[in-house]
Amino acid sequence: MRVVIAGGHGKVALFLERLLSQRGDSVGGFVRNPAHTADLEDAGADAIVVDLEAASADEVATHLRGADAVVFAAGAGPGSGAARKETVDRDAAILLADAAETAGVRRYVMISAMGADAEAPDDAGDPVFVTYLRAKGAADDAVRRRETLDATIVRPGLLTDDPGTGRVRIASSTGRDSIPREDVAAVLLEVLDTPDTAGTTFEVISGDTPIADAVIASPRD
Repeated sequence: MRVVIAGGHGKVALFLERLLSQRGDSVGGFVRNPAHTADLEDAGADAIVVDLEAASADEVATHLRGADAVVFAAGAGPGSGAARKETVDRDAAILLADAAETAGVRRYVMISAMGADAEAPDDAGDPVFVTYLRAKGAADDAVRRRETLDATIVRPGLLTDDPGTGRVRIASSTGRDSIPREDVAAVLLEVLDTPDTAGTTFEVISGDTPIADAVIASPRD
């Protein structure tokens, strides 16, 4: 399987790249900064230097040809302002969908966020966080609407750097809690291996169920 990950230098992405490469899959990761190339190579991934805030869908599509799936793991980051929530968390996710369609890649896995909602109310948090929730929600909606994509939207709880436990809780609504990034990557891997999760959106936090079992039992919309 060939998987291309947007936001290839993110912590979850690096975990996923290692998991894929260790079992013999081919994996590429989009990075904006050429200095991050070595980190992706250490994880077993091919670094693809492309700025998703500046590239066209056709340009991105050239790097997706022959891929079996794409994963959107990019994010503007906690220190960024409202504008980059829109250009990265929303627009880059939609750009990846456009490129996947052009390249003929149907499988699309999105790392979203709890509370993502294009109509998030003003009192959902501070103004930048509200913009983030709206951007993620709009991206989720845009991807889900595409009949040419088999999309799964994964909404993890608060991300931590704790070691993964291999056990999670998955539901349409889990309630707020945390989850190690390592476990999120393992969930994404299992989602990629479970085609009938396409068309679903679910939340995931730490729990008691082995990841493979939790993904198999995840809600089907």
